[in-house]
Amino acid sequence: MKYQDDNHYIELVLNGDTSAYAGLVAKHKNLVFSIALKILNSREDAEEVAQDGFLKAFQSLKNFERKSKFSTWLYRIVYNAAISKTRKKKLDLIPMDNYVIHNYTVDDIDRGVEEMEAEEQQVMIAQALEKLPSEDQLLITLFYNADNSVDEISNITGLSTSNVKVKLHRIRKKLYEELSVRIKQQAG
Repeated sequence: MKYQDDNHYIELVLNGDTSAYAGLVAKHKNLVFSIALKILNSREDAEEVAQDGFLKAFQSLKNFERKSKFSTWLYRIVYNAAISKTRKKKLDLIPMDNYVIHNYTVDDIDRGVEEMEAEEQQVMIAQALEKLPSEDQLLITLFYNADNSVDEISNITGLSTSNVKVKLHRIRKKLYEELSVRIKQQAG
């Protein structure tokens, strides 16, 4: 389905057509849910946070200053709600291990991936992504799937732009490392 620009829906809602908010929900529901799920690791909690996030955004829409995109503002609301829910549950986050594979270069990995069928590549990349910590998956999703800029991700997550850049660089490195392990296993 082709959606209108977010500002179109916002203007309709602010002018009294509250049913137009359904367009914003439909347009952003998948990524909102994905953000919440990556942080909470629970479908039920993610659905609750996503609904609460949309409700809070609706209730605060008249205060939205449009200094950033609506999606950035909405994702920030959901991100904060998910982090708050995580803190309330007092979940212990496992620290990331930073390991290095010495036997393969980036070119080896690229060649190995290029030799696979497109569907095989997608499956392998999806499996490698699943190995990443939730926060890393979220940053990759926001950057590549949602096409958010580093500045927008910084606004959503509250991380500094330099921290976002460093984290994205490290995540890409981890993905290469994970892919190299998988390619080595597949070749062996």
